[in-house]
Amino acid sequence: MNPKEMQDQIIQNYQRDEHMMILVFAQWCVNHDLDPAELYTRAYPQQGANHALQHAIDLTVPKHESEDIPDEMLLGVLSLFGNEDLAFVVHEEIMKNKKSK
Repeated sequence: MNPKEMQDQIIQNYQRDEHMMILVFAQWCVNHDLDPAELYTRAYPQQGANHALQHAIDLTVPKHESEDIPDEMLLGVLSLFGNEDLAFVVHEEIMKNKKSK
């Protein structure tokens, strides 16, 4: 594999993993009766529509069909991809949920 092919492969792998992170976020929101687009807008109010997020929302399943997604796992994945602002908003929602129980 030449350097260009290797670089292209790394980029494709990162994009695939990023799409998986977005899907995990969207499904976690569905599982907690939260609107993924609203949380994303709270974290990144200056950004417009996120097509990758909308695609992920379209791929989510109803919460009764989904596996549990641990809060800590979602926060870790968001941080891994540098989505600290979104992780902060998610953490706020986790804390709200814990206080209401």
